[in-house]
Amino acid sequence: MSSTLLIGSCHPFSGKSALVLGLARQAARMGVPVRFGKPLATSLRLDRRPSPGGDGPTAPLIDDDVRFVGAILGLAPDCLLPSLQLLEPATARQRLLQGDLGSGEGFEALRDHLNAPSEGLTLLEASGSLSEGLLYGLSLVQLAHGLDAPVVLVHHWLDSCSIDPLLQARDQLGERLAGVVLNAVDPDAVETLLQEEVPAMERLGLPVFGVLPRSPLLRSVTVEELVERLGAKVLCCPERLDLLVETLSIGAMNVNSAMEFFRRRRNMAVVTGADRTDIQLAALEASTQCLILTGAGDPLSQLINRAEELDVPLLKVEHDTLTTVEVIERAFGNVRLHESVKATYAIRLVEEHCRFERLFERLRLPISA
Repeated sequence: MSSTLLIGSCHPFSGKSALVLGLARQAARMGVPVRFGKPLATSLRLDRRPSPGGDGPTAPLIDDDVRFVGAILGLAPDCLLPSLQLLEPATARQRLLQGDLGSGEGFEALRDHLNAPSEGLTLLEASGSLSEGLLYGLSLVQLAHGLDAPVVLVHHWLDSCSIDPLLQARDQLGERLAGVVLNAVDPDAVETLLQEEVPAMERLGLPVFGVLPRSPLLRSVTVEELVERLGAKVLCCPERLDLLVETLSIGAMNVNSAMEFFRRRRNMAVVTGADRTDIQLAALEASTQCLILTGAGDPLSQLINRAEELDVPLLKVEHDTLTTVEVIERAFGNVRLHESVKATYAIRLVEEHCRFERLFERLRLPISA
């Protein structure tokens, strides 16, 4: 008998795909077939978007997150479920003007497909929040009720104030809320959280399946992502844009202080003025993944040559330093999990810190504890 499980969150970029990977890998290792899909697509490359008014057959609408998870897990193409709608301004405007807030025939087909006799576990990733997708009839709460499926929420936990959205979700989902996974927790707070807050949450009807410590790697962003967000010009090493940036440093101090500071950091993006050649050269000798130059002026050829020798991408932006820093800080923790090294780490993190025996029992899966 097939079981369907919704993976949701109260806020975007809370770690849904990471949890999907961890859950799917555990199920697959125990012999349970896995299917995966996102009823509402939120991430789709431009060349994969359906052409409006096209006469030919429409290709299945497979979200980029679904493709990535499928590739990591080695899922067959027929195990990747097409999305029903694409969340973007054009489709949102069309639905708003039509005034039709229903989920449509596609949802009925999905429900029939999930109810058909089959073996295994179907994981469906909902959109970014409790309300996102209401315009399409595909919000988390609508999916849970329409499919009569249990829900696991993954939720960033800062402190006890973080529980409010979970209580709201509990009230909206009722018994369909199977439990939660707390994510991005301060590593020093994990033990206390497990001993004190987690039992209190259980008493409030919020079963906790795991507490995941905060990870700089999972919050990291590729140099390529920074190039896109900043509209930066790549001055050298364009083949190294897949490097992961975990921390941000600003080169605004004297060179001696900068060198000492840089030595304590790892996998940095260093932002500094285009005229600070001393800081730039010092940054290249540290754990720097990319060097971002702001302000007027061009870098010296000496700097470009040294960056090429060390395979460090050198970027030039039109923004001032403050704006550049703000853009980069917004990127951390707000990018999709589309790198294999992150996926491998996420699977291990879920395996080490989550216990799903209660969930698997509810899903009636043939999985031993």
